[in-house]
Order: sequence, then structure tokens, then C-alpha cells
Amino acid sequence: MDTLLHIVVVGLLVGGIYGLVAIGLNLIFGVIRIVNFAHGELVMLAMYGAYLCHATLGLDPYVSVFIVVPAMFVLGVIVHRLILQPLHAESSMQIFATFGLLILFQNVVLAVTRGEGYSVPSKLAGLTLGIGDIRVTVSRLVIFAAVTLAAIALHLFLQRTMIGKSIRAVTQDRQAARLMGINVERTFVITFGIGSALAGLAGVLLSPIYTLSPGIGGNFVLAAFAVVVLGGLGSVAGAYFGGMIVGLVEAFAGFYIDPELKQAIWFLIFLAVLVIRPTGLFGQVGAEEVGFREQG
Repeated sequence: MDTLLHIVVVGLLVGGIYGLVAIGLNLIFGVIRIVNFAHGELVMLAMYGAYLCHATLGLDPYVSVFIVVPAMFVLGVIVHRLILQPLHAESSMQIFATFGLLILFQNVVLAVTRGEGYSVPSKLAGLTLGIGDIRVTVSRLVIFAAVTLAAIALHLFLQRTMIGKSIRAVTQDRQAARLMGINVERTFVITFGIGSALAGLAGVLLSPIYTLSPGIGGNFVLAAFAVVVLGGLGSVAGAYFGGMIVGLVEAFAGFYIDPELKQAIWFLIFLAVLVIRPTGLFGQVGAEEVGFREQG
């Protein structure tokens, strides 16, 4: 029983990491219909932002959230406005542009850091708490709490604010939203900025756990794509619970099957969901086609 509980706890905490990265990716994917290959690099840039705040200002990474997250929002707005928006008529070119951004961000950071690994120390991250006989680090509990609060806050934002309602309207039918007076292009810019800010939140909270490197974003984004498909396109709840499911599958597969095969197991589930239910567990039927059909 203790072993089973330990696996569940580990799986949920790992799922919190995947869910936190996936929420911003799912928002961008669900609204703008861009497969943002550079999302992992946004997480990576935020991790280096946390390191920079610590190295220059002496800030704990959990305090640097208040600097890095707004900065990532601004970066997201600039990237979409200057690079992606001019390519709006060619959605396939937007995909290639995000892949180009992936290479650009990685190589710029590689040139600046010369490939040297960095770490971001935090007194809070080194603490552990006991859940029965199970010991868990505070840093992972903070991530789990953060993804839960972020999912709730984003849901309330989309449901109860005018900007959020505009985002939902554009997600459902961008042509009808345009006819109702919604500035679709501005909504896209804001959405990409929010998605980038969420990637920034993930990067800052992950920085005390991992050694920083230019390619570290790839460790999270593949799982995040699986979470997006599993949970459902554009669904905040789908990104949250999808992350938990992927984390649990990885934990159980790693313990009972083979740690080397744990990612292969949830990729098999990812492919099965694509075949059986393309909308994902929490997605609406037809949601995966709306944006592409309207662009045609």
C-alpha cells in the first residue's frame, strides 16, 4: 500500500510539471491554432531569466516570478506581433517560424553561455516535507500548487473577463467573433503573450530543480504536446488533468515495466487518443477542426 501511494504521489508531482508547461501551450494551440515548437525554449529562457535575477539581484527564483513572468509576456507579444502575425495567412509558415525560433533561442543562449551548465539555488527548494512515510521536496509541491492555481485562475479569466470572453469567442468561431466587433488579431497577440507568460511561470518554478542548458526545453515540450492532445484542444481542465494522467502513467510504467520505457508508454496512449478520440478527453467534438477550416 505504501508503495502504491508513493507511486501515485510521484506521478502527480511529475504530472504537475507537465501540466504547468502544457497549460500555456494548450492556450496558444487552442486559440491561434499554432503548433508552437518554440514553447519549450520559452520555458528555457525563463529558467535563465530566474538565474539572471539571482546572479545580478540576488533574488530567490520564487521571487523572480514577479520579474520574469511579465517579461515573458512582453516577449510573447513581440514575437507574435513581429514574426507570427505577418504570416497569419500562411499557417504552415507560422509553424516553420516557431521552429526557426526554437533554433534561434537555443543558439543565442548557447553562444552566450558557451554551453556551461548553471544552477539556481533556493533555500525553499531544498526543504522536504513528509506525507506519511513519503518524503517530497517543497519545490515539487510548489509546482503542483502553482499548476492548480494557474488552471483555476486561467479558467476564471476566460469565463469572467471581457478579454477572456473574447478569447473564447475567437476559439469557437473567429469569423463570427470578427463580425461581432472583436479584434481577432489583438486577441491572438494577447493570447500568445499569456501563453508565453505561463511558460515563464513554468520555467521559473523549474529552475531550482534542473541544471540549466540551452536544450533543456525539449525535456518538457514533448510531454506537453502529449498532454495537450490527451486533455483536449483549448481545454484548461484538459491540460491540468492530462498532465496528471501522463505523470501517473509515467510513474506506474517506470515502476512496474521499465524506467527506460516510461515515455514510450504514454506516447502509445497519445497515439491511441489521436485515433480513438482526436478531441481529447475534455475537448469538444469538432474543436480540432474549427481554426483550420475557417482559414481555408
